[in-house]
Amino acid sequence: MPSTAYSSTPPTITPASREGDANYKAPIFPLGPFTKYSGNPLLVPNPVNEFESAYIYNAAAIVLDDTVFLLYRAQNAAKVSTIGLAWSSDGYEFTRLDRPILEPSEPWEMGGGVEDPRIVRIDGVFYMTYTAWDLKVPKLCLATSTDLVHWEKRGGPLFPDFIDVDDALDGRIKVRFGHSKSGAIFPEKTADGKFMMIFGEAILCVAESKDLINWKAWPFDEYFARGVHEWENRLLEPGPTPIKTRDGRWILVYNVATKGASGFHFNQYSISQMLIDLENLRDGPLARLDRPSVVVSAKNEHLGQVNEVVFCEGMVQFKGKWFIYYGQGDSELGVATAEVQP
Repeated sequence: MPSTAYSSTPPTITPASREGDANYKAPIFPLGPFTKYSGNPLLVPNPVNEFESAYIYNAAAIVLDDTVFLLYRAQNAAKVSTIGLAWSSDGYEFTRLDRPILEPSEPWEMGGGVEDPRIVRIDGVFYMTYTAWDLKVPKLCLATSTDLVHWEKRGGPLFPDFIDVDDALDGRIKVRFGHSKSGAIFPEKTADGKFMMIFGEAILCVAESKDLINWKAWPFDEYFARGVHEWENRLLEPGPTPIKTRDGRWILVYNVATKGASGFHFNQYSISQMLIDLENLRDGPLARLDRPSVVVSAKNEHLGQVNEVVFCEGMVQFKGKWFIYYGQGDSELGVATAEVQP
């Protein structure tokens, strides 16, 4: 059964809280195979709580003090998005905070709200990228915290002047102005002292920063990766914070959609992985999977607020397993797990 417990008092998190699993093992590319949890969905809407009365999905994840924390996208009946908080001692049964931790407050957030968080922790500070949605143009934004509950929004949209191109479902190529979404920040600096971010909603793009607050996007035509398989020929979006491998490279879990491919429906979403060299992002991915890690199969993934969707923004290693938390049909939240490699 989905988790239904609530609390008005979350666990205490401070800059001294230990991050990561106590027995963490760095991975080998690729992770998997992943198996969907038989108890999905983990989280479903609750009409008693207005902010999450309609839909719950797309959660960032992090392990702190032997607890899995989720920052999930919640929508009310008006489809205004906020970010909620949940925590678990086993990765499956969650207690939810009875109120949002991030709500729309800025002009560029009004109408649609704040959605689709990704989280990284660096030097005791949490950095959350999220999308502001004013019902016109989505804009990638940033907030910071030291306790997961109280967040400071760090200025306006990160890339207000960014120009990209969308290969739309109807076959038209659209130039988009100020459109930005989905930012996954690497938790380590490059050799020349820069923090890097993979972002984007059509093609994977790159941004860099010296201080994690002020970001400069590379031009769209200097993109990092685009679809090469039929099942990713519609769009690519980064998923969670990249994970460092045993040999010093990085695994990026990413989301894809297709215009149609053998075994895949029109506009079907899947979750895949690629291997990255952080020091040579201009060279593109080192490798990517031939088939996705997680595909649509459950009823609530085939049919939902948006049909044919599995979508991941949170992944953690916890108690000997990798947990991929993913939205099901843009309506509910599920999980798939894989054994940690020996």
